[in-house]
Parts: sequence; structure tokens; C-alpha cells
Amino acid sequence: MKSVSAALDAHLQKEVTTLATCWRIVRTDGAQFFFTDHDRDLEFEGDRYVAAAGYSRSAIASDASFGVDNLDVEGVFDNDAVTDADLKAGLFDHAEVRIFMVNWADLSQGALRLRRGWFGEVVLGQAGVFRTELRGLTQALAQRIGELYSPECRADLGDSRCKVDLAAWRRNGSVTGIVDRLSFTANVDGGPFADGWFDGGVLTFTTGADAGRSIEVRAWTAAEGRIALFLPPPFAMAVGDTFHIVPGCDKRLATCRDRYANVLNFRGEPYLPGQDALTAYPDAH
Repeated sequence: MKSVSAALDAHLQKEVTTLATCWRIVRTDGAQFFFTDHDRDLEFEGDRYVAAAGYSRSAIASDASFGVDNLDVEGVFDNDAVTDADLKAGLFDHAEVRIFMVNWADLSQGALRLRRGWFGEVVLGQAGVFRTELRGLTQALAQRIGELYSPECRADLGDSRCKVDLAAWRRNGSVTGIVDRLSFTANVDGGPFADGWFDGGVLTFTTGADAGRSIEVRAWTAAEGRIALFLPPPFAMAVGDTFHIVPGCDKRLATCRDRYANVLNFRGEPYLPGQDALTAYPDAH
């Protein structure tokens, strides 16, 4: 049930209203943005909501069930604070969003809360047009909670369950040549490293246009000093860009034991009989 002040409720009952929708966006890095679809900026509860008419949304509808009540957003914010570079860098992915309605002619009447949720992945199209999905609170109820038995480790390399100290495995490097959007050659300190050593690892750029961005490594070719990424970085790589990189883990017991000497923290069941054992039968011969 939504609650509003008596004054705003009375205003909503009128045939002619003076309503505006406001958006409060909080990125995962803590940066906050305030927008309104009104034709001028609004000061509400100490925050300045900037007039940004360059977006549209689907209708907001809710019911009493536990169905996911998502909302689609499309447009471009007419504000210098939201740049193409930030959208391409993924800084608005999974940002928290609060949407509410106010009477712009009398802001003292308070707000009618419409929606709270989080952006999905923000996709940037041509001419700066973005598209994203606003996921409601019930989205979390659609996620699987729990784990399955598996021969592979369920921990991620370096997390609180794995306990491998990634600082001891981290190596610095620099880009020496660009092959394509996904591949480049590099000098990596502390080599040589065998083929596949960094496969599945994580590379984080420390300088250049992509500084601060982390991307998973698809393949490492030692002879060429070539690194291939799973996804292209948001901005073009350049010779001289520096990075640090850590090796990957294929989550097999042998890798955990032989490379990282961390078998005591292995989070899998490699000796549990699988489907082959369940369907096996005695040889008739």
C-alpha cells in the first residue's frame, strides 16, 4: 500500500493536477544523480532535480502478487553529468533508482513513491541513446539461492572461501601492440609464463582510457606475448597502456593442488559419483 499526505491525496483527486515525476539514481560507486520530467529544475528535500526531458519509460504497474514488476527505460539524459563515457564504462549498470511523483506547484505536499529498484545492464546505442531495464525489488525472489554439488570448485579465485592471496600472483604489464578490439601483445613482468597461464584470469587496466576497468582473459599465448580478452574494453586500447593481471583457475582439483597448493580450501566434490556412475551397468560379456 502506498501512503501520501492528505494534501497530496486531495490534489490527486482533482480533475486538473500539477504533477511531475522525479528520479534519484545512486551508482555503485556512490555518485548520485537527480532528474525530473518537469520543464524546470525542482528543489525537493534538499536535492536539486534537474529537468531532463530526453527519456521515456514504460507504464508503471504493480499488483499484490510476487511477479517481477520490471520497467523499461529508454532515452538520453540532457545533462552534462551523465556522459557517453560513463555509460560505455558501465558506471550506471546496477545503479539504485527511486522514482516518485510530486506536485511541482506545492512541493511541501510531499511525494508519492512509485518505484524502487536497480538498473540492469545499460546498453548505449547510436547518438547517445541508452536502453535499460529497471528491476523491481521482487527481482531478487526470481534468483536461485543455494548451491549444487559439483566436481568443480564453487569458489572464485581469491575470494573469502578460496583464500588465495592474489597479491602474490599479480603481475604488471604494458601494451606493446594492438591486434584487434579483443587482442593485443604485451610485456608482462616476471615471465616467462607458459601458454594458457593467464587463461580465465582477470586483467585490470591501470592507465589509459580504460583505467580501472577489469576484463576476463580468454587466452594467453606465450610465444607472441599475446593476450585475448573475452569482451572488448569500452574504449580503444593504446600502446603504452599499463595493467595488472592475475592468472585464472579452471576450478579443477588438479589446478587447485598443483598450481595454488590450496586443496584444503577446495569447494567442490571431485570424487562424488556423477551421472555416468548412476547409469552404469555390468558388462554383459
